[in-house]
Amino acid sequence: MELRYVDAHIHLSDEEYSEIIGAVLEEARRSNVKALVSNSMDLNTSVKSMELSKKYPRLVYAALGIHPWNVNVLSENELYETSEFILKNRQDDALVAIGEIGLDFKYRGIWEKQLHVFNEMLCLAERLGLPVIIHSRGTTQEIVEMLPSYNIKKVLLHWFSNPVSLLPKIVERGYCITEGPPAVYSNNIREIIQRIPLENFLTETDGPVRYFRCPFYGKLTTPTLIPMVVQAVAEIKKMSVADVAEKVAKNFENFFGISIV
Repeated sequence: MELRYVDAHIHLSDEEYSEIIGAVLEEARRSNVKALVSNSMDLNTSVKSMELSKKYPRLVYAALGIHPWNVNVLSENELYETSEFILKNRQDDALVAIGEIGLDFKYRGIWEKQLHVFNEMLCLAERLGLPVIIHSRGTTQEIVEMLPSYNIKKVLLHWFSNPVSLLPKIVERGYCITEGPPAVYSNNIREIIQRIPLENFLTETDGPVRYFRCPFYGKLTTPTLIPMVVQAVAEIKKMSVADVAEKVAKNFENFFGISIV
């Protein structure tokens, strides 16, 4: 049986990929990466993510939204236009989530604005019945406390790193987490993978973010790294690579409501 790999969180609409996107996706296909979710940061990258989903159907899917890093330069008009763009594409099967959205402790100085934008994005996900892909650096506790206020069934906490004590609550609520290349070398991430049931787990790269530890040092982050992530998960879980890859692929299908070909 051919292995099926997935990348639930990559920023394909980032400028770093713009000149090489065709090659990146062809390499992904050759590595048996069957589906990718292009996460957005703002209106511009949301538009590009949808364009990529049209150009590469049944391979690239789109998550649209506003990242907390962009809140600082966000106008109220752009928030409105991004929401309208998402609504305009609501019937498109390639639109599978609202993301990347969330909160970041680094921007506490604009906390109220972050909360405002996050709330708008969560309300939109609730209205459209879409999953959310969440950035929660230093804010996971606050976000997990907030989420029950919204009628959102599917939550993905991307690159979950702490606190480990939250994992039982995350599992109890049926949320998922993603982990990427740090699964190969980070003791903290490996402990999280050991603790989280595979049913609540998806793989990611978060490209084009780079990883400066071996074996990734100096390499462009692309979906071709996913097989190494799955290999690491298989070692941690004491399972076969084939079983982990297939379970993660099925999780991807169930979470995003799509069928991988």
